[in-house]
Amino acid sequence: MLTSLSDASIKAAYKLASAQYATLGIDTEAVLAKLAEIPISLHCWQGDDVKGFEALDTAAGGSGIMATGNYPGPATTPEMLRKDAEMALSLIPGKKRFNIHANYAEQDGPKKVDRDALEPKHFQKWIDWAKKLDIALDFNPTFFDHPLATKGTLSNADPKIRKFWVRHGIASRKIASEMGRQLGKTCITNFWMPDGAKDQPADRVAPRQRMTQSLDEIFSVKINPKYNRDALECKLFGIGLEDYTVVSHEYSMEYTSAHPQVMTCLDVGHFHPTETIHDKISAILLFQKEILLHISRGIRWDSDHIVVLNDDVRAIFQQVVRGKFLDRVHISLDFFDGSINRIGAWVIGMRAAQRALLAALLEPVATLQKFERNDDNAMKLALLDELKCFDGSGLG
Repeated sequence: MLTSLSDASIKAAYKLASAQYATLGIDTEAVLAKLAEIPISLHCWQGDDVKGFEALDTAAGGSGIMATGNYPGPATTPEMLRKDAEMALSLIPGKKRFNIHANYAEQDGPKKVDRDALEPKHFQKWIDWAKKLDIALDFNPTFFDHPLATKGTLSNADPKIRKFWVRHGIASRKIASEMGRQLGKTCITNFWMPDGAKDQPADRVAPRQRMTQSLDEIFSVKINPKYNRDALECKLFGIGLEDYTVVSHEYSMEYTSAHPQVMTCLDVGHFHPTETIHDKISAILLFQKEILLHISRGIRWDSDHIVVLNDDVRAIFQQVVRGKFLDRVHISLDFFDGSINRIGAWVIGMRAAQRALLAALLEPVATLQKFERNDDNAMKLALLDELKCFDGSGLG
């Protein structure tokens, strides 16, 4: 059971910690002020496992994404999901954003439209809710859980199906732009398509050619970058797509390099087992203006466990801060775990990400880099290890 400390105890502990960091030249008040201004986007799909709220006669969807457990049950209405998210947000300090998928549209009345005809009006309640909470929204087209997504979407060999998904991508960008316009905060729209093959495709080129053509058509529609910025997310493989994913890491990197208006999205769980993303950050940002991070925790590859304060998430934020990339990195969470209370999962994951970011901001980077320049790597390693106990993260 967590122990509640008195205000006096908290202030006394903070005074000691602040004095300790001062010996390293760190102003903790300035660090906390900076942390409070760095937004992290909370993802809607932890609340209902990406089931969404579509009610289409044509859709075979609504099953969401494979998740473990059903405690205490997913949100079943938009109002319930917003209330759950609002509860979680109330327990999280600092600046927040909220990330939703296209299949969370709310269509009142008997006439429903399919995903290629969605409009901003279908998300107006989300916009009004975000305005009330003074938070930004982020967006994702939903290229899965649909009868036209069984054999690929933007890379589909059938031009009619491919055109459907192109229209959906364009509609999503327009919805995101209106979110950004009404809220006065730029919306980040992330494209992730699960297109691929289970086993040894005979043609790996043609699907990528079709994917490129489709993406080019989607991104050719002019959208004011003040209201919406686009990202492209890669993946190593998926369930039923173990051998080949069209938008692999290499494809995503090449596409975003050739199309600088689209940023790379790095998802923690979308790489080889034991492969981490922290070393990729500085490499990419030498050549691209910005990136999107999806913070998750893969235990056995892309298992999307709840974020905790582990070495991987600490290393990610260390690289963001050490490289002075905070104004060029967009941070979002991406996990879904129905085995524990969903509101608790949101809060644990967000606070862990914030603690990792705080630890990175508290690092005496100049001192560490000086040791390195002077080839005093023993002192560098010793200080890095001592810092783990400075912020308390090495004591648990």
